[in-house]
Amino acid sequence: MKKQIYGLTAVLAAAGTILAGCGSSSSAGAAGNNGSASTPSSASNAKQQVTMDILTEPPTLDPSKANDTTSGWVMDQILEGLTYLGPKDQIEPGIAKSWYTSDGGKVFTFHLRDAKWTNGDPVTAQDFVYSILHTLNPSTGAQFASYLYYIDGAEAYNTGKGPASAVGVKAIDDHTLQFTLANPTPFFLNLTSFWPYFPVDQKVAKADPTWTANASTYVSDGPFKLSSWNHQQDMVLTKNPDYWNAGSIKLNQVTLDMVNDTDTQYQMYQSGQLDMDTSLPQDIIPNLIKSNKAQVFPFAGTQFIDLNTKAAPFNNADIREAFALSIDREQIVNDVLQGGQAPAYGMVPPGIPGQNGTFRQEGGNLFQENVAKAKQLLAEGMKQEGITKLPPITFIYDSGTSQQNLAEALQQMWSKNLGVQVNLQTEEWKVYLDALSKGNYQMARLGWINVYMDPTAALQLLTSNFGSNFTGWKDPQYDQLVNDATTTNDVAKRMSELHQAEQILMQQMPIIPINFYTNVFAFNPKLAGIVVHVNSEFPDMRYMYVQ
Repeated sequence: MKKQIYGLTAVLAAAGTILAGCGSSSSAGAAGNNGSASTPSSASNAKQQVTMDILTEPPTLDPSKANDTTSGWVMDQILEGLTYLGPKDQIEPGIAKSWYTSDGGKVFTFHLRDAKWTNGDPVTAQDFVYSILHTLNPSTGAQFASYLYYIDGAEAYNTGKGPASAVGVKAIDDHTLQFTLANPTPFFLNLTSFWPYFPVDQKVAKADPTWTANASTYVSDGPFKLSSWNHQQDMVLTKNPDYWNAGSIKLNQVTLDMVNDTDTQYQMYQSGQLDMDTSLPQDIIPNLIKSNKAQVFPFAGTQFIDLNTKAAPFNNADIREAFALSIDREQIVNDVLQGGQAPAYGMVPPGIPGQNGTFRQEGGNLFQENVAKAKQLLAEGMKQEGITKLPPITFIYDSGTSQQNLAEALQQMWSKNLGVQVNLQTEEWKVYLDALSKGNYQMARLGWINVYMDPTAALQLLTSNFGSNFTGWKDPQYDQLVNDATTTNDVAKRMSELHQAEQILMQQMPIIPINFYTNVFAFNPKLAGIVVHVNSEFPDMRYMYVQ
């Protein structure tokens, strides 16, 4: 099962915290003025229904609580914020029809269009304010509240050091929403398409705190609405006739099965029960790609090993580096993962803009495999700790065939190259996340998907107070560099700071990068308008149609 954390991939994001390669889909169409993909007239003559598999039950459809890619993807189909991603990952006007900035980029003012919730209530600026303050309320316990810290006063309120009234978000009137930021934030507009910034119908949320738990009580404002939800089995999304841009939505129904087995999913796809396969069996992916029966899509994220730096033996930086340098990443991507992935020698994935191109190319590889050096570092680290034998080491990973194959390959490499026996242990996703959040682990497989296309989306994960930093690692210089880079519009300065921060990260190695992600999907030839965003686990249904 493919999990990432959003950042984590139902890997964290689930996986995993909300987790890239190359390739193209079938025709995505040309973007019109409203951001919709152009659609041939033949679409109107076809039955506009598709069935797909999302692998697992979304942990939550509450925009204040979600921290995984599966929940995030479903919410992206049924909810809409101020903006949304166009077919080429560009920001398009959503509930906001226009906006402007002032005060040197610190103030954003959005003018909202006339939009409705699925219960007929109007979507108002007050709904945005309510939702954002609810996410920031310390009692909510939102892991992704930190994505709102760019707003003035948000961090203070969320950490109990300031009042809600001091948070820089306000409704000037029903159709005008204004943000005052703590500092200029170059990527703030991108964040407004992310679910911590989504509105909720405050009337509904106040009356029923469990409104997000079932289809019968769920109220949304996006292209689709949640018509049924058989927990642990399936969900059905139907076109929202009250969506402000309903005319651009061609699909009438999207059925989401929850079959967490790649072989079963592929059999269902071959038999026509599914119109796409979004989690192909690893052993057949290479042949499907070669025969053009599967497509590789970029996925802006990184798979890595999280190390508990508070527990032996990974409290020692030399030992952490030894484990990192003893991994053959080329073998892993070519022989184990086999989905067009690239080996990762840094945290920030390819394709993220830098100063004079892309960040990864500018920064290059920050370390390289070296078994001889790894052995030397292991010996030095053990000497520093005053031990002649490592304590028992357990590597935990979330359930799924690809995760197991990766874990077994790593286990063999550490045994062969370091002479270290690592025990493997798989956990159900919720149990897995609980162990990580409590620090009850030594090594864990995770994935991180970039929420927005900036290096800070990846590097913030390892800052001291970030909610999904489970490593226990803290470095004041690293924190300062990342923080400074988020608060200046000076491109040269911020990119220099971020490159320095990534170098520190790879020197200290609290996480061990393995590979940069891709998505590999197979589609029924009848599907067109296929758009897969670089930070999304599945295709965007707002553009798809049956031809």
